[in-house]
Amino acid sequence: MAQLTGEWAKALSGEFRQPYYAKLYRTVLAEYQTKRVFPPPDEMFRAFHLTPLECVKVVILGQDPYHGDGQADGLCFSVRKDVEIHPSLENIYKELHDDLGCDIPDNGCLEKWARQGVLLLNTVLTVRAHQAFSHQGIGWENFTDAVIHVLSEQERPIVYLLWGRPARQKASMLSNPRQLVLEAAHPSPLSAYRGFFGCRHFSKANEFLVRSGVEPVDWQIENIGEKDGKE
Repeated sequence: MAQLTGEWAKALSGEFRQPYYAKLYRTVLAEYQTKRVFPPPDEMFRAFHLTPLECVKVVILGQDPYHGDGQADGLCFSVRKDVEIHPSLENIYKELHDDLGCDIPDNGCLEKWARQGVLLLNTVLTVRAHQAFSHQGIGWENFTDAVIHVLSEQERPIVYLLWGRPARQKASMLSNPRQLVLEAAHPSPLSAYRGFFGCRHFSKANEFLVRSGVEPVDWQIENIGEKDGKE
């Protein structure tokens, strides 16, 4: 399975020695060997690989990976460019359009955000095929709690976008006065109208970053075939 590298590996090294993590590792390894599990094992920590600890300026917390065939790519809410956009991401794009006027793209690849310092982290990092929430309670929550703790100790501006109950449960861990916590309902079609639409989290995040002297995020995802001016 994939391994963490760089500053993330150093910051979370203590977790790898915890009994819960040893059990988690054995459980996840056995699941990959005997079941269909998403994302692919080499993409389990992709969010950390694309967004090094020292580069994080926004954190988006999802729940667990998409459980449909070929959907999960290691980044919360994201799918590969040739995969149909998930309804939750469609709603994220709608809010982006209403909030910042971003055009709604033809694909769901959010790698551009990750490379700008947006940590696209699920609270649970793996899932069995076609079984939502099937890896809840096996230890991932302890690990992502540790990730949030590491981030909360960073003495620099970071914005947390907590969408849905599992993500919002992390809010109690976040009290750094240099950082901003924004909460809303999950963008799922089942709950988006209960507080996600109209939350304006994207503009609020950028306004906070600018006030803090940090470059804002370019949230516009380009259509397939269009060149990303940031790259």
